[in-house]
Amino acid sequence: MEILNYAFMQRALLAAVLVGVTAPAVGIYLVQRRQALMGDGIGHVAMTGVGLGFLLSTSPVWMATAVAVVGAVVMELIRWYGKTRGDIALAMLFYGGMAGGVMFINLAPGGSNANLNSYLFGSLSTVSPDDVTAICLLAAFVVVVTVGLRRQLFAVSQDEEFARVTGLPVRALNLLTAVTAAVTVTVAMRVVGLLLVSALMVVPVAAAQQLTRGFAATFAIAVTIGVGVTIGGTVTSYYQDVPPGATIVLLTIGVFVALTVLATPLARRRARAQASSGAACTAGVPGARGTSDEIKV
Repeated sequence: MEILNYAFMQRALLAAVLVGVTAPAVGIYLVQRRQALMGDGIGHVAMTGVGLGFLLSTSPVWMATAVAVVGAVVMELIRWYGKTRGDIALAMLFYGGMAGGVMFINLAPGGSNANLNSYLFGSLSTVSPDDVTAICLLAAFVVVVTVGLRRQLFAVSQDEEFARVTGLPVRALNLLTAVTAAVTVTVAMRVVGLLLVSALMVVPVAAAQQLTRGFAATFAIAVTIGVGVTIGGTVTSYYQDVPPGATIVLLTIGVFVALTVLATPLARRRARAQASSGAACTAGVPGARGTSDEIKV
Protein backbone atom coordinates (compact mmCIF):
# COMPACT_ATOMS: atom_id res chain seq x y z
CA MET A 1 0.00 0.00 0.00
CA GLU A 2 1.22 3.47 -0.89
CA ILE A 3 0.29 4.84 2.51
CA LEU A 4 2.80 2.55 4.22
CA ASN A 5 5.68 3.89 2.15
CA TYR A 6 5.86 7.02 4.28
CA ALA A 7 7.45 6.93 7.69
CA PHE A 8 5.13 9.56 9.15
CA MET A 9 2.08 7.51 8.12
CA GLN A 10 3.57 4.36 9.66
CA ARG A 11 3.94 6.27 12.91
CA ALA A 12 0.44 7.74 12.61
CA LEU A 13 -1.17 4.33 11.98
CA LEU A 14 0.68 2.76 14.92
CA ALA A 15 -0.44 5.61 17.16
CA ALA A 16 -4.00 5.27 15.82
CA VAL A 17 -4.13 1.57 16.69
CA LEU A 18 -2.87 2.23 20.22
CA VAL A 19 -5.41 5.02 20.68
CA GLY A 20 -8.18 2.79 19.36
CA VAL A 21 -7.34 0.18 21.99
CA THR A 22 -6.70 2.38 25.01
CA ALA A 23 -9.50 4.97 24.73
CA PRO A 24 -12.45 2.52 24.87
CA ALA A 25 -10.59 0.33 27.39
CA VAL A 26 -10.67 3.20 29.87
CA GLY A 27 -13.96 4.61 28.64
CA ILE A 28 -15.93 1.53 29.64
CA TYR A 29 -15.16 2.24 33.30
CA LEU A 30 -15.95 5.95 32.97
CA VAL A 31 -19.32 5.13 31.38
CA GLN A 32 -20.13 2.74 34.22
CA ARG A 33 -19.17 5.44 36.75
CA ARG A 34 -21.33 8.01 34.87
CA GLN A 35 -18.25 10.15 34.27
CA ALA A 36 -18.45 10.22 30.50
CA LEU A 37 -17.15 13.80 30.32
CA MET A 38 -14.13 13.20 32.54
CA GLY A 39 -11.87 12.78 29.52
CA ASP A 40 -12.98 16.15 28.20
CA GLY A 41 -12.06 17.83 31.50
CA ILE A 42 -8.67 16.12 31.61
CA GLY A 43 -8.05 17.24 28.04
CA HIS A 44 -8.55 20.86 29.07
CA VAL A 45 -6.09 20.46 31.94
CA ALA A 46 -3.53 18.71 29.70
CA MET A 47 -3.37 21.85 27.55
CA THR A 48 -1.37 23.48 30.33
CA GLY A 49 1.11 20.60 30.13
CA VAL A 50 1.50 21.05 26.38
CA GLY A 51 2.13 24.78 26.85
CA LEU A 52 4.68 24.09 29.59
CA GLY A 53 6.42 21.60 27.33
CA PHE A 54 6.98 24.29 24.72
CA LEU A 55 7.92 26.89 27.32
CA LEU A 56 10.50 24.65 29.03
CA SER A 57 11.71 23.07 25.76
CA THR A 58 10.80 19.57 26.93
CA SER A 59 8.56 16.89 25.45
CA PRO A 60 4.97 18.21 25.34
CA VAL A 61 3.65 14.63 25.54
CA TRP A 62 5.44 13.79 28.80
CA MET A 63 4.75 17.21 30.29
CA ALA A 64 1.07 16.91 29.35
CA THR A 65 1.00 13.46 30.94
CA ALA A 66 2.40 14.79 34.22
CA VAL A 67 -0.01 17.75 34.34
CA ALA A 68 -2.98 15.61 33.29
CA VAL A 69 -2.25 13.05 36.03
CA VAL A 70 -2.06 15.81 38.66
CA GLY A 71 -5.29 17.30 37.30
CA ALA A 72 -7.05 13.92 37.36
CA VAL A 73 -6.02 13.35 40.99
CA VAL A 74 -7.29 16.83 41.91
CA MET A 75 -10.57 16.10 40.12
CA GLU A 76 -10.99 12.89 42.09
CA LEU A 77 -10.23 14.66 45.37
CA ILE A 78 -12.80 17.32 44.51
CA ARG A 79 -15.33 14.57 43.84
CA TRP A 80 -14.68 13.15 47.31
CA TYR A 81 -14.55 16.36 49.32
CA GLY A 82 -16.03 19.08 47.14
CA LYS A 83 -19.69 18.44 47.97
CA THR A 84 -21.86 21.40 46.95
CA ARG A 85 -19.01 23.55 45.60
CA GLY A 86 -17.36 20.74 43.67
CA ASP A 87 -18.81 21.73 40.29
CA ILE A 88 -17.47 25.28 40.64
CA ALA A 89 -14.00 24.00 41.55
CA LEU A 90 -14.01 21.64 38.56
CA ALA A 91 -15.08 24.44 36.23
CA MET A 92 -12.21 26.63 37.42
CA LEU A 93 -9.79 23.72 36.98
CA PHE A 94 -10.94 23.06 33.40
CA TYR A 95 -10.98 26.68 32.26
CA GLY A 96 -7.72 27.40 34.07
CA GLY A 97 -6.13 24.48 32.22
CA MET A 98 -7.20 25.89 28.86
CA ALA A 99 -6.07 29.40 29.72
CA GLY A 100 -2.74 28.14 31.07
CA GLY A 101 -2.04 26.23 27.88
CA VAL A 102 -2.70 29.24 25.66
CA MET A 103 -0.67 31.53 27.90
CA PHE A 104 2.39 29.27 28.26
CA ILE A 105 2.64 28.43 24.59
CA ASN A 106 2.53 32.13 23.66
CA LEU A 107 5.26 32.86 26.22
CA ALA A 108 7.46 30.14 24.73
CA PRO A 109 10.21 31.25 22.29
CA GLY A 110 8.71 31.12 18.83
CA GLY A 111 5.48 29.72 20.22
CA SER A 112 2.02 30.52 18.92
CA ASN A 113 -1.50 29.14 18.99
CA ALA A 114 -0.73 27.39 15.71
CA ASN A 115 1.63 25.08 17.64
CA LEU A 116 -1.25 24.19 19.95
CA ASN A 117 -3.72 23.28 17.20
CA SER A 118 -2.07 19.95 16.38
CA TYR A 119 -2.52 18.91 20.02
CA LEU A 120 -6.08 20.21 20.23
CA PHE A 121 -7.41 18.51 17.10
CA GLY A 122 -4.76 15.95 16.15
CA SER A 123 -2.24 15.93 13.32
CA LEU A 124 -0.79 13.05 11.30
CA SER A 125 2.36 14.70 10.00
CA THR A 126 3.57 15.87 13.41
CA VAL A 127 3.71 12.44 15.12
CA SER A 128 7.47 12.11 15.73
CA PRO A 129 9.47 8.98 16.63
CA ASP A 130 9.76 10.31 20.19
CA ASP A 131 5.98 10.71 20.31
CA VAL A 132 5.53 7.10 19.19
CA THR A 133 7.89 5.88 21.91
CA ALA A 134 5.98 7.83 24.55
CA ILE A 135 2.61 6.66 23.21
CA CYS A 136 3.73 3.00 23.22
CA LEU A 137 4.93 3.18 26.84
CA LEU A 138 1.84 5.01 28.04
CA ALA A 139 -0.48 2.67 26.11
CA ALA A 140 1.21 -0.37 27.67
CA PHE A 141 0.49 1.07 31.12
CA VAL A 142 -3.17 1.64 30.23
CA VAL A 143 -3.65 -1.88 28.86
CA VAL A 144 -1.99 -3.50 31.89
CA VAL A 145 -4.24 -1.58 34.29
CA THR A 146 -7.53 -1.89 32.40
CA VAL A 147 -7.12 -5.58 31.61
CA GLY A 148 -5.15 -6.78 34.62
CA LEU A 149 -7.44 -5.10 37.17
CA ARG A 150 -10.67 -5.36 35.19
CA ARG A 151 -12.59 -7.23 37.91
CA GLN A 152 -11.66 -4.76 40.65
CA LEU A 153 -12.20 -1.68 38.49
CA PHE A 154 -15.55 -2.96 37.26
CA ALA A 155 -16.71 -3.73 40.80
CA VAL A 156 -15.86 -0.22 41.97
CA SER A 157 -17.45 1.34 38.88
CA GLN A 158 -20.68 -0.57 39.43
CA ASP A 159 -21.19 -0.09 43.17
CA GLU A 160 -18.62 1.65 45.37
CA GLU A 161 -20.38 0.74 48.63
CA PHE A 162 -20.54 -2.96 47.79
CA ALA A 163 -16.90 -2.91 46.65
CA ARG A 164 -15.91 -1.26 49.93
CA VAL A 165 -17.77 -3.92 51.95
CA THR A 166 -15.96 -6.68 50.08
CA GLY A 167 -12.63 -5.17 51.13
CA LEU A 168 -11.51 -3.53 47.90
CA PRO A 169 -9.39 -0.35 48.23
CA VAL A 170 -12.06 1.84 46.62
CA ARG A 171 -10.26 5.17 46.86
CA ALA A 172 -7.02 3.76 45.51
CA LEU A 173 -8.86 2.15 42.59
CA ASN A 174 -10.75 5.38 41.88
CA LEU A 175 -7.46 7.27 41.80
CA LEU A 176 -5.97 4.63 39.52
CA THR A 177 -8.93 4.96 37.15
CA ALA A 178 -8.50 8.74 37.08
CA VAL A 179 -4.76 8.46 36.45
CA THR A 180 -5.32 5.89 33.69
CA ALA A 181 -7.86 8.20 32.06
CA ALA A 182 -5.32 11.04 32.18
CA VAL A 183 -2.66 8.87 30.55
CA THR A 184 -5.15 7.82 27.86
CA VAL A 185 -5.91 11.45 27.03
CA THR A 186 -2.24 12.18 26.40
CA VAL A 187 -1.88 8.97 24.38
CA ALA A 188 -4.70 10.09 22.09
CA MET A 189 -3.94 13.78 21.75
CA ARG A 190 -1.53 13.45 18.80
CA VAL A 191 -4.10 11.51 16.73
CA VAL A 192 -7.54 12.64 17.90
CA GLY A 193 -6.73 15.85 19.77
CA LEU A 194 -7.34 16.94 23.35
CA LEU A 195 -10.74 18.45 22.60
CA LEU A 196 -12.11 15.35 20.85
CA VAL A 197 -10.55 12.46 22.75
CA SER A 198 -13.50 12.15 25.15
CA ALA A 199 -15.73 11.08 22.26
CA LEU A 200 -13.42 8.16 21.45
CA MET A 201 -13.47 7.09 25.08
CA VAL A 202 -17.26 7.08 25.36
CA VAL A 203 -18.99 6.61 21.98
CA PRO A 204 -17.47 3.19 21.10
CA VAL A 205 -18.63 1.90 24.49
CA ALA A 206 -22.12 3.31 23.93
CA ALA A 207 -22.16 1.73 20.45
CA ALA A 208 -21.09 -1.67 21.83
CA GLN A 209 -23.84 -1.50 24.45
CA GLN A 210 -26.38 -1.43 21.64
CA LEU A 211 -25.42 -5.04 20.90
CA THR A 212 -24.62 -6.49 24.31
CA ARG A 213 -24.73 -5.73 28.02
CA GLY A 214 -22.07 -8.16 29.23
CA PHE A 215 -18.84 -6.52 30.34
CA ALA A 216 -16.43 -8.79 28.45
CA ALA A 217 -18.39 -8.59 25.20
CA THR A 218 -18.87 -4.83 25.51
CA PHE A 219 -15.15 -4.38 26.18
CA ALA A 220 -14.15 -6.46 23.13
CA ILE A 221 -16.64 -4.83 20.75
CA ALA A 222 -15.79 -1.31 21.96
CA VAL A 223 -12.06 -1.88 21.40
CA THR A 224 -12.78 -3.36 17.96
CA ILE A 225 -14.83 -0.30 17.05
CA GLY A 226 -12.12 1.97 18.44
CA VAL A 227 -9.37 0.38 16.36
CA GLY A 228 -11.58 0.32 13.26
CA VAL A 229 -12.54 3.99 13.38
CA THR A 230 -9.05 5.25 14.25
CA ILE A 231 -7.48 3.36 11.36
CA GLY A 232 -10.33 4.34 9.04
CA GLY A 233 -10.14 7.98 10.08
CA THR A 234 -6.36 8.09 9.72
CA VAL A 235 -6.44 6.57 6.24
CA THR A 236 -9.30 8.85 5.18
CA SER A 237 -7.44 11.86 6.51
CA TYR A 238 -4.40 10.96 4.41
CA TYR A 239 -6.28 10.46 1.12
CA GLN A 240 -8.89 13.21 1.49
CA ASP A 241 -6.72 15.79 3.33
CA VAL A 242 -9.22 16.27 6.16
CA PRO A 243 -8.56 16.67 9.92
CA PRO A 244 -7.88 13.25 11.48
CA GLY A 245 -9.49 13.94 14.87
CA ALA A 246 -12.76 15.20 13.42
CA THR A 247 -12.85 12.36 10.88
CA ILE A 248 -12.34 9.71 13.56
CA VAL A 249 -15.03 11.16 15.83
CA LEU A 250 -17.55 11.48 12.98
CA LEU A 251 -16.88 7.87 11.96
CA THR A 252 -17.38 6.77 15.56
CA ILE A 253 -20.71 8.57 15.77
CA GLY A 254 -21.69 7.04 12.44
CA VAL A 255 -20.98 3.55 13.80
CA PHE A 256 -23.06 4.33 16.89
CA VAL A 257 -26.02 5.48 14.77
CA ALA A 258 -25.76 2.44 12.49
CA LEU A 259 -25.63 -0.02 15.37
CA THR A 260 -28.52 1.73 17.09
CA VAL A 261 -30.65 1.42 13.96
CA LEU A 262 -29.75 -2.26 13.60
CA ALA A 263 -30.13 -3.11 17.27
CA THR A 264 -33.54 -1.49 17.87
CA PRO A 265 -35.65 -4.06 15.96
CA LEU A 266 -33.57 -6.90 17.42
CA ALA A 267 -34.22 -5.61 20.93
CA ARG A 268 -37.95 -5.42 20.22
CA ARG A 269 -37.98 -9.00 18.93
CA ARG A 270 -36.14 -10.22 22.02
CA ALA A 271 -38.62 -8.38 24.24
CA ARG A 272 -41.58 -9.95 22.42
CA ALA A 273 -39.97 -13.39 22.58
CA GLN A 274 -39.35 -13.05 26.32
CA ALA A 275 -42.92 -11.85 26.87
CA SER A 276 -44.29 -14.76 24.86
CA SER A 277 -42.16 -17.34 26.67
CA GLY A 278 -43.16 -15.83 30.00
CA ALA A 279 -46.83 -16.00 29.09
CA ALA A 280 -46.46 -19.61 27.92
CA CYS A 281 -44.78 -20.62 31.18
CA THR A 282 -47.49 -18.89 33.20
CA ALA A 283 -50.24 -20.59 31.20
CA GLY A 284 -48.83 -24.00 32.09
CA VAL A 285 -49.07 -23.40 35.85
CA PRO A 286 -52.40 -24.31 37.55
CA GLY A 287 -54.14 -21.21 38.80
CA ALA A 288 -51.66 -18.96 37.06
CA ARG A 289 -54.35 -17.33 34.90
CA GLY A 290 -56.19 -16.09 37.93
CA THR A 291 -52.96 -14.75 39.33
CA SER A 292 -52.26 -12.99 36.04
CA ASP A 293 -55.69 -11.40 36.07
CA GLU A 294 -55.13 -10.16 39.59
CA ILE A 295 -51.84 -8.59 38.58
CA LYS A 296 -53.43 -6.85 35.63
CA VAL A 297 -56.07 -5.39 37.89
